[in-house]
Amino acid sequence: MALNPNEEMKMTYTSVVTKDNKPMISIKFERGNDICEGSVPECVISKNDGFTDEEIEGLEHYLRMNKKEIIEQGKSISGLLNIFSK
Repeated sequence: MALNPNEEMKMTYTSVVTKDNKPMISIKFERGNDICEGSVPECVISKNDGFTDEEIEGLEHYLRMNKKEIIEQGKSISGLLNIFSK
């Protein structure tokens, strides 16, 4: 089953964080009770509960195609947090 463009899905992401000495952004997709998690720049879904293999492939493709924008948005969150820490 491919992703249904008419179905509501929520995507949330973190600011840029460091994991294993590498910068990354953690991503979560939610659709009803279905949840999966992945990261950028790897663009891989690492946890899945409810999405089909085909849907996971589609979400990984989405991450690859939008990696640059997601990284820029994650950096802007980091910038906002830095403002409050001063």
